[in-house]
Amino acid sequence: MFQVAVPLLAVRLTRSASAVALVAVAGRLPWLLFALHAGALADRLDRRRTMIVVNAARGAALVGFAALVEADVATLAWLYVLAFLLGVGETLFDTSAQSIMPSVVRRDQLTRANGRLYAAELTTNQFIGPPLGGAIAGVALAWAFAGSGAAYVLAAVALLAVRGRFRAERHGPPTRLRSDIAEGLRYLWGHGLLRRLALLVGAMNLVASAAFALFVLFAVEPGPLGLSELGFGVLLTAGAIGSLAGTVLAPRVEQRAGRRRVLVGAVALMGLPFLAVATTTSVVLVGATAAIGGAASVTWNVVTVSLRQRIVPDRLLGRVNSGYRLLAWGTMPLGAALGGLAGEVLGVRTVFGLAAAASVALVWPALAITDAAIDAAEGGDGA
Repeated sequence: MFQVAVPLLAVRLTRSASAVALVAVAGRLPWLLFALHAGALADRLDRRRTMIVVNAARGAALVGFAALVEADVATLAWLYVLAFLLGVGETLFDTSAQSIMPSVVRRDQLTRANGRLYAAELTTNQFIGPPLGGAIAGVALAWAFAGSGAAYVLAAVALLAVRGRFRAERHGPPTRLRSDIAEGLRYLWGHGLLRRLALLVGAMNLVASAAFALFVLFAVEPGPLGLSELGFGVLLTAGAIGSLAGTVLAPRVEQRAGRRRVLVGAVALMGLPFLAVATTTSVVLVGATAAIGGAASVTWNVVTVSLRQRIVPDRLLGRVNSGYRLLAWGTMPLGAALGGLAGEVLGVRTVFGLAAAASVALVWPALAITDAAIDAAEGGDGA
């Protein structure tokens, strides 16, 4: 719901490509600024408790912002602040959530468990949320923000049902946060496979952020697709349908095709939505390629997240996850900013054309990943 409400409010306040893109910059900037600290905290604190506190705080922030929208005093500056605060919460929550999984299921169940987790998240976050958010926003935009806040509170309550202790075991004398961060970064950068995957996904996310920061300007009237607010929410579900399919297919495709082929194929297919936006105004084609791109993206995520959870020791998992995401997600605000600037100068559709070309170019470094390297990493060899 939040994913729909934010861009819809942004385009009500401005039609400037750079100003709209700055919302995405604000939301992703915390991954650049706080990801490493979030990882160190995930290895120090109880991960479930962190997730509960963060969700409660995010819910409160959204309900408070809904009041500003209802009173018609919300501005772009307040929207940037909200996006930034929720981004900070995301760094803390997501790092703890990824790091808690090996404490919940066995090593051989990680791919299936992550696939099911992604399926549940995508069903509500993209398949149900966007059309629901679009429908509610069509009645009252403030209600979409309030509903999203209520959902975060509900999630915090649901986490209370997860029983157990989820603090990583720590040995030796107390250490400083800076030392913990440095240890995690040394492990990540010294591990050849994880380093390559992090750099590759960082480049992919830079390209995607540059393009999709402007997607609302292409899709919503008076943009080329000419969609209504409800239509925009429905269109976003096309990617969710593909993503949901990816959660089901990922474990099976990984078994049959091998992880290298899965990863290379995912990189190749993720560029199709950019090509469609650059070359057509057909809602059907844009939606179909979004579904293919969504399936490829989730398959990549399920395979690489499960791989990381198998390789990294639990005491380091939060820090390595955060360092990985710093490289992977820290490029997002830069990509969104570049997309906004390029959109002002070159036009929105040209940005998508450049994104399609860049996606094709990224297939080449993906080919350097081998099944032998993956097997060696799981066996304890980080070369």
